[in-house]
Amino acid sequence: MLYLVPTPIGNLEDMTMRAIRILKEADFILAEDTRTSAPMLKHFDIGGKVFAHHQHNEHKAVAEIIRFLAEGKTVALISDAGTPAISDPGFLLVREAIKQGIAVQCLPGATAFVPALVASGLPCDRFCFEGFLPVKKGRQTRLMALEQETRTMIFYESPHRLLKTLAEFITVFGEERPASVSREISKIYEETVRGPLSELKDHFEIHTRKGEFVVCVQGMAPNQRI
Repeated sequence: MLYLVPTPIGNLEDMTMRAIRILKEADFILAEDTRTSAPMLKHFDIGGKVFAHHQHNEHKAVAEIIRFLAEGKTVALISDAGTPAISDPGFLLVREAIKQGIAVQCLPGATAFVPALVASGLPCDRFCFEGFLPVKKGRQTRLMALEQETRTMIFYESPHRLLKTLAEFITVFGEERPASVSREISKIYEETVRGPLSELKDHFEIHTRKGEFVVCVQGMAPNQRI
């Protein structure tokens, strides 16, 4: 069995009892960064064999992991925080495991975009998750493709690119488009700032831009589509 196990994105109390049990029972734990995961695993008294599985080695490692699974081993995959395969490694391994007829289960648990969306005050009955926009090639193409999107759009962004991204959103969606910016979700300094895109940009020009950011942008009203 291959388990994808969500881990806390901030507060360790967000870890589920089932996730702790699966990690303790697993023959192998695959971690995006073993140094990052070590304190969390130690906190929950989770031992066992932990190996690195990240974007730089996942292509080479998949075949060996599949071999372990085919031998009847239980493997648990975790990312640095949140749910594996959501803007993190995991998709390639899941796809190959399914292809080889190996059982795959993803435990429910923490992921940053869900609380950010729900707390945004924007429509959350229909939404599209865009994750991180391309840094260079394909960035403008992706943005222009979303210009007339009617669903609430969710983006991940880093602190040093936040202002640039908000400025681009203003150009594409308009300065009055309702949006929200959440940072440090489930951590001590968690905050969500809501308002038109222009006000959000003004806010973060003078306030702290530390932590992990989730930006939610309201979609275009259907009657405004060209």
